[in-house]
Amino acid sequence: MFDDMDDAALAAHLADQAGRILLQVRESGMFEGKALGKAGDQTANQFLIHALQAQRPDDGLLSEESKDTDERLSKSRVWIIDPVDGTREYGEARSDWAVHVALTIDGKPEIGAVALPGLDGGTVLRSDAPISMPDPAKIPRLLVSRTRPAAEAVAVAEKIGGELVGMGSAGAKAMAVVRGEAEIYLHSGGQFEWDSCAPAAVAAAHGLHCSRIDGSPLIYNNADTYMPDLLICRPEWAERVLAEVKVLLAA
Repeated sequence: MFDDMDDAALAAHLADQAGRILLQVRESGMFEGKALGKAGDQTANQFLIHALQAQRPDDGLLSEESKDTDERLSKSRVWIIDPVDGTREYGEARSDWAVHVALTIDGKPEIGAVALPGLDGGTVLRSDAPISMPDPAKIPRLLVSRTRPAAEAVAVAEKIGGELVGMGSAGAKAMAVVRGEAEIYLHSGGQFEWDSCAPAAVAAAHGLHCSRIDGSPLIYNNADTYMPDLLICRPEWAERVLAEVKVLLAA
């Protein structure tokens, strides 16, 4: 099944299949609450890591749900995955959760696929097959956590006359910008590489601005996987948002 797949097709196929597995786990009725999230994470993770180890044995691998090792640091090609991004939303049967599969080459997110299984019919957004993006809204919409919106995002929204939109997982937020449901995703509350790698690859392939909130590039496969902030937005908003954040950080 996998033998003739290039990296992008493999990423998309694995994200899609992991999403289907997660729906099956949830629909089985065997788990609920936190137990459902744990079961989903473990099941999807086992599928993804076994498939990648079989199909790309020479590549490095970093997963939220597997013990990290230093082996990946010497690799040029490293897969970074998040089996369930938005475990709470997955457990609550919401639509704003995702599966992330990305390939970094020398630290750059070159290939990515983000599955959104909770949407009607499910969908997979991929870096090798950009979709047509609708025109942006006149009043910018800023995506924030539905439970703990970042102070910087709230402040920037006030400065630029934007509207806040609460949403679950990082992948769902980033893909909402790709899908034309918002213009700006500004996060400053702390994340890890697996939270943003695949979304950044997909967003960049759609021509969106992707960076840290100080404007520096997103670099992956670091020894320390913590990545405290992120900006994914329509390119016409990047300069303004970065300028407003700079003022906030200097205050």
